Amino acid sequence: MAQPSSLSIEVETLNHVLGLVEAFRAFDSDNDGRINAQEFAGIMGSLGYTVSEQDIQAAMQEHNPDGYGLLSLSEFLDMNTEDLDLGCLSGLKTALEGLELEEHELVTGERLYEVVQNMGIELSLDGCLDIVASMDGDGDGAITLEDFKAIVNALI
Repeated sequence: MAQPSSLSIEVETLNHVLGLVEAFRAFDSDNDGRINAQEFAGIMGSLGYTVSEQDIQAAMQEHNPDGYGLLSLSEFLDMNTEDLDLGCLSGLKTALEGLELEEHELVTGERLYEVVQNMGIELSLDGCLDIVASMDGDGDGAITLEDFKAIVNALI
């Protein structure tokens, strides 16, 4: 079973990433799943960072491999989680691969628990509920598969 301190680190990390996802979505003004340099500067300001125009442009170029001047959610999360120690979350990647859901279906703590148990990953039901709750922006007890994939893929 996951140690309580390990679980709290996982939940704290997921809460941080959820904050990044929420900030991204808030500044993605046209809801196209990509942000431009101006939107990126807005996000950084909302997170309390003072970043120069030059730094924004450099970050956009460094983390935007396609060169279109837009960052996807995945690229944004990669950029903002690259310095985190995410080894404690490796079981989530395996669980993601085991989720057999359609794109429109929701991931609940209970469903995540079923998957991790079937895969032999030692994580309690309460731990799975906490993980989903930490990603659940609207408090309905579930997250979209798309959000779960984006967050887990950015973390692992």
